[in-house]
Amino acid sequence: MPEGDTIHRAASALRTALAGTPLRRFDAPRLIGPCPEPGRVVERVESHGKHLEIEWDDGLVLHTHMRMSGTWHLYRTGDTWRRSFNEMRAAIEVDDWVAVCFNAPTVETYRQPDRRRHPGMGRLGPDLCKGDTDLGEVVNLVLSYPDAGEALAEVMLDQRVMCGVGNVYRCEVLWATELSPFARVGDLSEHDAIRLANTAATMLRANLHRSARVTAPGTRNGHAVYGRNGQRCGRCGETVSSQQVGRHRRTLYWCPGCQVHLDPVREQSLDDTPMDPHPAAAKFLAELPWRREVS
Repeated sequence: MPEGDTIHRAASALRTALAGTPLRRFDAPRLIGPCPEPGRVVERVESHGKHLEIEWDDGLVLHTHMRMSGTWHLYRTGDTWRRSFNEMRAAIEVDDWVAVCFNAPTVETYRQPDRRRHPGMGRLGPDLCKGDTDLGEVVNLVLSYPDAGEALAEVMLDQRVMCGVGNVYRCEVLWATELSPFARVGDLSEHDAIRLANTAATMLRANLHRSARVTAPGTRNGHAVYGRNGQRCGRCGETVSSQQVGRHRRTLYWCPGCQVHLDPVREQSLDDTPMDPHPAAAKFLAELPWRREVS
């Protein structure tokens, strides 16, 4: 599943192979927009979250959005592709390399982004993969989120807040910060938002140059909760849970034993007070059949 770190690594590899080299051949069977011309030279390859842009020297930009299924592969000229030709969405051939995009839902070219066709491009939040990103901006976006009642797990997937975070990092960052995924974003303190932003950025950047994503070193699959439904939490021993949540029904993994900070259900139960604090009422309640110890 591609996330910000995956696309960042792809952009770095494509930049090394393509930048400064003339185009020999371009193929994109479902392309929206004009094709780049042979002989044009790649000047820029950049990633932003799950978006990847390749720009040629005449100003034409190839934009691909990976979403859940897209991926870029890089092959030496003449090598056999690891995916089928039918999955190819774009292929860029230069002298020694062929860059191939598979299964990306969005493949288009433009010279100036058309905000009517892809308005989200103008509203992407700070990219946590980039070292110069202002994390203070992320904190402010979290604390000023328009819907204060939205669950934190949903806010973390909002690319207008923190670009590059997908489902894996959502689950792992929330576990690392011990925050309940069901916490209302409006209940977060500034300290909570700072920890959230710093942890997400640190985790993403630690994986930029790894071939296998590791969010919890020392664990069997490299993750603390993601993909570990029914297994014991390495921190508290409670059983990891999973549930499909949100508009897109993404599977959320979390530990109900230690991810309790700002959990709305837990806080409500802690706030419950006896209906009558009088000692006689307490004695009466204690003697109810379901409250007495069974001998």
